[in-house]
Amino acid sequence: MIEKRWQIAPQLSTEQQALADSLGSSLQVDPNLATLLVQRSVTDFDQAKEFFRPDINKLHDPYLMKDMDRAVERLEKAIAQGEKILVYGDYDVDGTTSVTLFYGYLHKYYDRMDYYIPDRYNEGYGVSSQSIEWAAENGFSLIVTLDCGIKSVDKVEAASKHGIDFIICDHHRPGEQLPAAVAVLDPKRTDCPYPYKELTGCGVGFKLLQAFGQSQQHDPALLLQYLDLLVISIASDIVPITGENRILAYYGLQRLNTQPRIGIKALIQIAGLAGTLDITNVVFGLGPRINAAGRIKHAKEAVRLLLSEDVEEAETFAEEINIHNLDRRKFDSSITEEAISMIANDDGLSKAHSTVLYKEDWHKGVIGIVASRCIEQYHRPTIILTQSHGKAAGSARSVPGFDVYEAIESCADLLEQFGGHTFAAGLTLPIENIQAFRQRFEEIVSGSILPEQLVPLIDIDLELNLRAISPKFYRILKQMGPFGPGNMTPVFTSTPVTLVGNPTIMKEKHIKFEVQQGDSACYTAIGFGMAQAFPHLLEKKPFSICYNLEENNFRNKSTLQLFLKDIKFHEPI
Repeated sequence: MIEKRWQIAPQLSTEQQALADSLGSSLQVDPNLATLLVQRSVTDFDQAKEFFRPDINKLHDPYLMKDMDRAVERLEKAIAQGEKILVYGDYDVDGTTSVTLFYGYLHKYYDRMDYYIPDRYNEGYGVSSQSIEWAAENGFSLIVTLDCGIKSVDKVEAASKHGIDFIICDHHRPGEQLPAAVAVLDPKRTDCPYPYKELTGCGVGFKLLQAFGQSQQHDPALLLQYLDLLVISIASDIVPITGENRILAYYGLQRLNTQPRIGIKALIQIAGLAGTLDITNVVFGLGPRINAAGRIKHAKEAVRLLLSEDVEEAETFAEEINIHNLDRRKFDSSITEEAISMIANDDGLSKAHSTVLYKEDWHKGVIGIVASRCIEQYHRPTIILTQSHGKAAGSARSVPGFDVYEAIESCADLLEQFGGHTFAAGLTLPIENIQAFRQRFEEIVSGSILPEQLVPLIDIDLELNLRAISPKFYRILKQMGPFGPGNMTPVFTSTPVTLVGNPTIMKEKHIKFEVQQGDSACYTAIGFGMAQAFPHLLEKKPFSICYNLEENNFRNKSTLQLFLKDIKFHEPI
């Protein structure tokens, strides 16, 4: 088992404890739950009401976003003059849900429009030259980009020569120069006063439609029907589920669980998802399947499924996408195995503070996933590269606390293109620059990363006695969702605990056992990938666990169980 750092949240200050005591009393909840709320800056009854029951009417005015008035004006002008509008999105989940939402909503009012998703392999990320040529040849005069475009300065300029205007809806960090578009909607613009900065690309598109709907006096409920798409983008793009995203995710999950669109319903069925869906189900069940279309074939297939209004057609499309996902898993598994082997068998790579690997025949569609898998094994900033159109194209992933985008930016002179976020980025460079890039990147990482950032960290909310767990405790805990970045599923530690009965190993990898603390009830604990702990458990000595509390439904019977994140024995394993 990889050694992990446990970091327990600091105890509440005297002032915070007083707030927690008051909150616990007014809400009539367990003191541990009141502590969790104060940790999340929920300190009084009114804040708690807003936290537990987000209000869709509390969404920000879309016109607070810089250029929103110009975007709506240009969209209305295009419709009034009968111009052809092209809805352009990235090939990932955020991009495809963005296109589906924007095209799906607007197409009900206006039909002189089409959508375009670039080919991951032939065109690459962002606005492509091919797409502009295609738009010009087909008579489009307005392109609305979603989840891309903020760095497409030269492409927007080239399009203007064909008489094509742009409205850009993006959420990535802008470069030094903004494209000369009619409107650039991006909350991360330094001059944008919009109060919430963490919208997805789909979220920015939603705000444009919200403003357009207000201007056209549409019933706001019509746009809310698309929240099932928006919550998929929020979950899959790993953005903070705070503020406006929390409201959108809360109502999006309601929509997903009660009235999902036909395409999403087909996807839920083929993914074998049962019961009430949460953010985790979306991240691991729906997101990868939607992504698989663009990774293995073409992302237009995902949009086609999500726009489908015919049940049989949707089921057929969902089956096709599921096959792509199975293919993606095979590529993912074999390339990950190869990458891990490359690190393990190279002394320099295994001892480095970063990982940069290149192999010309790796499948470009899964290299981001492979980078994440490598981090699970070697906890450090990782870049996986493969050959694409004679260049090295890659995906970067990082570890908590380290800004991989900044590190890549410091190597900009060796690159042809790059973009992304703090924890994930994409890049393209000449193949002959790979070795120089690997050396520079390692120098930057080793010179700035903290030693503790190279050890996996488990953030623990609080120490919990197993006696505190009850059905009511779990019911209220569950209402603190939707969980995700900024409001993670609470992690508890209980210490010391003792084994009850004998542990069992499942599928040679996982472990299952009963645990008790003092005179508490016995709880089943499940530890995936923790089979190495088996002999130490047999010693029957007290130990510590950290875990999420979850519900196990089996044969119509629900029981609470502990989903282990780590086990600590008094001697290292």
